[in-house]
Amino acid sequence: MIDVQNLTKFYGTRKAVDGLSFSVAKGEVLGFLGPNGAGKSTTMKILTCFMPATSGTARVAGFDVFEQPMEVKKRVGYLPEIPPVYREMVVKDYLTYVANLHGIRGADASRAVDTTLGKCGLGQVRGRLIGNLSKGYRQRVGIAQAIVTNPAVLILDEPTVGLDPLQIMEIRDLIKSFGGEHTVVLSTHIMQEVQAVCSRVLIINKGKIVANDSIEALTAGSTLEEVFIKLTKGATQAEVQP
Repeated sequence: MIDVQNLTKFYGTRKAVDGLSFSVAKGEVLGFLGPNGAGKSTTMKILTCFMPATSGTARVAGFDVFEQPMEVKKRVGYLPEIPPVYREMVVKDYLTYVANLHGIRGADASRAVDTTLGKCGLGQVRGRLIGNLSKGYRQRVGIAQAIVTNPAVLILDEPTVGLDPLQIMEIRDLIKSFGGEHTVVLSTHIMQEVQAVCSRVLIINKGKIVANDSIEALTAGSTLEEVFIKLTKGATQAEVQP
């Protein structure tokens, strides 16, 4: 569903992404980890056609992100680190607007919005201004806009930031439920979140992949936090695995 080959991105003379190659299978939930500045957000922006790469190739749902960006955008739901919500709009109207932008209109849009409101626990605030919601509810609206079109691929950047413990559990369960039907790339700094919802983890450091394996194989005999720290301090995947 996602295929990346030798992806590289320069900002001026700084190499933010350095020859990444990886794939994500249909229905897989991938944990995408790395310290701040590792290149995670840059990679996700390239995959969602928000910015071009300097070199390399990337295909999402069979379409090239550089040559066929509109086809990619039709099939991807994206939650950036700062949710792209319009605070002056009512929740339901905003989600309807997002659905309309993707060509979903009329009764189909109403059904999609109602389903999404239920999935994201937004039913009780459907008629409220987004700007008047708590940070946690605005985050839920951000997730809702990513899934309202029922995309084949979901790319989520820190989806539980600002949520209370109960909301975090609910959103984790929601993300986990997407597996199988949707392909999910989840970027987060919360290791428990990755272990709770992901089947595989990909860790990058300084723009390069330092680990790519199932959580069980990568953490045998250690915690994910311990493995992550060792890898980001220079250890290799072979050195951290028994």
